[in-house]
Amino acid sequence: MLVAALALIDRKGVAGFSVRDLARDLGVYPTALYWHVPGRNALIAGAVALALGDLKPARRPTDWAAGVRALFRRYRKAVRVHPAIAPVLGAQLVSNESMPAELVEHMLMLLERAGFSGDQLRHAYNTLVAGMVGFVTLELAPLPDEDPEGWATAHRQRMQEVDARQCPTLAREMPHLARGAFVVRASSGVDQPLDQSFEFWTETVIQGLAAMRERSAP
Repeated sequence: MLVAALALIDRKGVAGFSVRDLARDLGVYPTALYWHVPGRNALIAGAVALALGDLKPARRPTDWAAGVRALFRRYRKAVRVHPAIAPVLGAQLVSNESMPAELVEHMLMLLERAGFSGDQLRHAYNTLVAGMVGFVTLELAPLPDEDPEGWATAHRQRMQEVDARQCPTLAREMPHLARGAFVVRASSGVDQPLDQSFEFWTETVIQGLAAMRERSAP
């Protein structure tokens, strides 16, 4: 059932997902699904969990930074296979159900090894989740459903017409930014991945956490 739910989300997106359509795909009445799940939210959460799979490594890393780096990369790889789930990740609390307690434990373990505890551990954990989810959600944001090519063309034109007197840095750097900068770009990371920016972001999160740990050390 969850495999079919994920396939439906891949086709129609989370917004277009319905219990009725899933039942039709499975050849059953919608009421039959409620014998197995409480409702649409549970199906979405289950499909997202299926898409993400087991993000924990087979062996616990000895170095916390290497563990964070590997976790970020595994998460991004999993979501890139099913980019239609990206809009729900972090943006809706239903996605909390898709993150198993074992993954939370793994992240906390990495941060404890980094030297965080108490309130600082909570702050570091929130930073880690936001870092892991946030970049990928932005990177894989879809184009509008209505006339995506027309929207992309209009957006590129709008960016090219930026007033250089009011926005001199943006105008000067436009050739570089247009190829893959959030807000400026007119394509999704599904088609044009932001690999180098992702690695830059990952290292920024790791180094930022390390710096905060040193700052808060007694």
